[in-house]
Amino acid sequence: MKEINLLREMLRPHIQWHGARLAFVSTFLIALIRVKTVNMAEIATGFSGKAKVESHYKRLQRFFRDFEVDYSSIAHTVARVMNISEPWVLSIDRTDWKFGKTVFNILMLGVVHQGIAFPLVWTMLDKKGNSNTQERGELINRFLEIFGERDIACLTADREFVGGAWFGYLWHRPRTPFRIRIRKSSLLSDGQKEIRADVCFQDLQIGQTKVLTKRRRLWGYWLYVCALRLDDGKLLIVATDHAPESAISDYAKRWGIETLFGCFKTRGFCLESTHFQDSERLSKLIALLSLALCWAFSAGVWQTILKPLKLKKHGRPPKSIFRVGFDFLRHILLDLQLNSEAFSSSLNFLSCT
Repeated sequence: MKEINLLREMLRPHIQWHGARLAFVSTFLIALIRVKTVNMAEIATGFSGKAKVESHYKRLQRFFRDFEVDYSSIAHTVARVMNISEPWVLSIDRTDWKFGKTVFNILMLGVVHQGIAFPLVWTMLDKKGNSNTQERGELINRFLEIFGERDIACLTADREFVGGAWFGYLWHRPRTPFRIRIRKSSLLSDGQKEIRADVCFQDLQIGQTKVLTKRRRLWGYWLYVCALRLDDGKLLIVATDHAPESAISDYAKRWGIETLFGCFKTRGFCLESTHFQDSERLSKLIALLSLALCWAFSAGVWQTILKPLKLKKHGRPPKSIFRVGFDFLRHILLDLQLNSEAFSSSLNFLSCT
């Protein structure tokens, strides 16, 4: 109970919820990291106290059924706790999976920081496949309502997020700088003739980049287009409305949202193991996972400062910062009696002081 109270008090300045609700969230986060899965039956076994597992399970059900989550406060907490400097690089993407006949399809917008996108706003799509311009626009509008005063460097997106209507939205409402990958078959016009994008860059060798000297008309808009020849020989072609010289390196930061999905799913909280079929309950779960992500990542930063990771021969660390923090928290939470001091220290990064 002592640790739950400590975590609750650390969250209180960020999330203005009733004390009992914050206590539940604290209990949930500790149990989640202990059991390493979002499966509610498993999380119930990770709750502390004298109550039976069945009672904990019913408590979980009541929270996700009845409690109204203030998603704006969650978004502000994520940004505040992670102390992400401006201008922000945003990344938008979609992740999906199936459970039986139920299809889960989540459209998410995050801010990239230290190689991972931290989730700010998301929506559950009630369909299979790609999002449309209206769904993306509504998501960005929600972001602007919460963070309209923030300085945005650019929005990054993969080849799913293309088309005249979508580019028009980014261009006008209000204008959002973007770095978006386009398909090699996209037709680029110089005002006289149209040429496939891959033809414009057919001379590139592996590792080489190129920026077309003049803007090209694409889906009705005059944009800069640049490309990189990847190690596998494929072309990475990016369309942007500004500063094309840095567009490829900026676009590379988009991978942070793929890293986020990995942390939420198989490499972290096993999101696919949820049995939620109600979209609002799933959205509440993602809100709590966002808090857990911040805690684990902050703990990982702390641990890598204390003991820097040695790079492997391929130049990459053996573990991600998230994984270092996640494993560390799980270790101390499985035996709080022995690790109470380490637990208290792990909370300091949530205080923003």
